[in-house]
Amino acid sequence: MTSTFSTDYIDPEISKSLSPEYKLRPLQLSDYESGYLDVLSDLTAVGNISKEMFAAQVEFMRARSGEYFGIVIEKTSTGKVVAVGTLLVEHKFIHECGLVGHIEDIAVAKSEQGKKLGIKIIHALDFIGKKAGCYKNILDCSAHNEQFYVKCKVASLFFTSA
Repeated sequence: MTSTFSTDYIDPEISKSLSPEYKLRPLQLSDYESGYLDVLSDLTAVGNISKEMFAAQVEFMRARSGEYFGIVIEKTSTGKVVAVGTLLVEHKFIHECGLVGHIEDIAVAKSEQGKKLGIKIIHALDFIGKKAGCYKNILDCSAHNEQFYVKCKVASLFFTSA
């Protein structure tokens, strides 16, 4: 089980707030079989990704664990991934060479939507961004998703829609 980053970045409060039916954790190599790509395909076109391609991407993220944070919520009864999200850390010159977090690819399996898992993922990524030293976190979304993200009420996030 090769995780993409240390569990020290996982917010214990968000983990506790999930029902025992779910577990928040870093993306790991075995998520290829656990449905990660299926959940992501509920958001957008994923394409044909082989196990080798997935493994190479996980290794790339793991090798840059201070810059790439892929997280999942797993349904404990099935071991299946039911929600995903990613935080990318950008290195800036402004703010004394500060860091900015970019929250991307928030997706929840259709069967699990309406259970506030997307909000949990966003709050977890915001926590990771703060812990990684980001002076702000930005969530880019399409205009038709903007209302959902506004409902999430994450005070430290900046929202932009395309």
